[in-house]
Amino acid sequence: MKGKKLALVATIIGSGITLLDGTVVNLALPHIASDFHAGFSSLQWIVDGYALTLAALILIGGSLGDIFGRKKVYLIGLIGFGIVSLACGLSPSKEWLIALRTLQGVFGALLIPGGLAIINTDFPKEERGAAIGLWSAWTASFAAIGPLLGGYLIDVASWRWVFYINVPLIIVCCILTIVDVEEGRDSHKRTVDLPGAVLTALSLAGITYGLIEGPINHWALTSIVPLIAGIIFAGLFLWRESTAKDPMVDLSLFRSRNFSGANLMTFAMYGALGGFIFSLVIYLQTKMGYSSIKAGISLLPVTILMLSLSRRMGALSQKIGPRMFMTVGPLLSAAGMLLLVNYRPGDSYLTVLLPRVILFGAGLVMMVAPLTATVMSSVDDTKSGIASGINNAVSRTAGLVVVALLGLMGKGEVFRFSMLLCAALAASAGIISYLIIQNPKRIPEPAE
Repeated sequence: MKGKKLALVATIIGSGITLLDGTVVNLALPHIASDFHAGFSSLQWIVDGYALTLAALILIGGSLGDIFGRKKVYLIGLIGFGIVSLACGLSPSKEWLIALRTLQGVFGALLIPGGLAIINTDFPKEERGAAIGLWSAWTASFAAIGPLLGGYLIDVASWRWVFYINVPLIIVCCILTIVDVEEGRDSHKRTVDLPGAVLTALSLAGITYGLIEGPINHWALTSIVPLIAGIIFAGLFLWRESTAKDPMVDLSLFRSRNFSGANLMTFAMYGALGGFIFSLVIYLQTKMGYSSIKAGISLLPVTILMLSLSRRMGALSQKIGPRMFMTVGPLLSAAGMLLLVNYRPGDSYLTVLLPRVILFGAGLVMMVAPLTATVMSSVDDTKSGIASGINNAVSRTAGLVVVALLGLMGKGEVFRFSMLLCAALAASAGIISYLIIQNPKRIPEPAE
């Protein structure tokens, strides 16, 4: 039993590191810009370079674990993530940092799918639910301490420490994984969908490059051609997945109305979330005069709401159906973001920012657990793994694309445009839920 507990700790640390990294890197962006004289597009690439390879490879990362061994692939992801994190902290220029962040995403794609896969391997079915519950709760705690720890390290030391902090955590995680995690892989023979992975990467790279660089070079051919090529590669990817014998994405899952609707919602809502956090933490530090730790703490109410109410919202949605939660939640979040459009220097945190952040967080907590439950319940149990992987990839791609879009109106209008765009996306998620999501049919209880 001790080995199982330590195996669970290993999955919690590994998954938590990726959450911690995403949180604190956003806080560090203004300091990175100051040290490297980096423009807004460079900051976009520091975030999107990581998101690009992560979104493109996360599904194939899960497949590699199934084929070659989940423990082995998890360890490769851990070690690679740790080495590249150290290199990110030592980066001599913004170009090096962008390149290393892109490589970090590759190892993140091996690491992230492994946590739940290892739980499925190491825990019998009757213990799995409790293990996943503990994994979810403790992984979320990393998101809670991220703004505090990251902001403190940036203010008292350097932005480089947001990368260094990964290294000791990964060393502990590697030791626990080697000693306590059992190896597991699929018993039936599978193949790696390399053409699908290449087409995904080319599509996302072309679209991201075009959207980020287009406003800078006034939409010259050097940005329009990659954008168009990315769209063409996306079409080729869909064709490939519809004809492959062992596809990376099982398109038949989208025949389910709830699965399709939930993934459309995921794209809209998680795109809004990624763009909102990215632009707000930069704006707070560059325009509102917040320190890094104060900027991090300002978003802490969202994490507190998620930690304290997610389980209750999941239970309520299971009792009365998810549609209402998935409709009202995004609309509340949209209202919170829309009310920040005219947020200006001199405005009070307590009377202006805090109520809007709470409104945003309340909407988010209403939606997240019901959305996840809807994705997983809309497919057969035998396909739950690939369904979860697709939904994870959709959420990562959404953040990637929306952050790439933020510079369209010019650097001076980034914050205002971000709030309008992200509010519109969140509102569209609520509308999608209302129009598409169906509550499960209840089976009437037999009369006594």
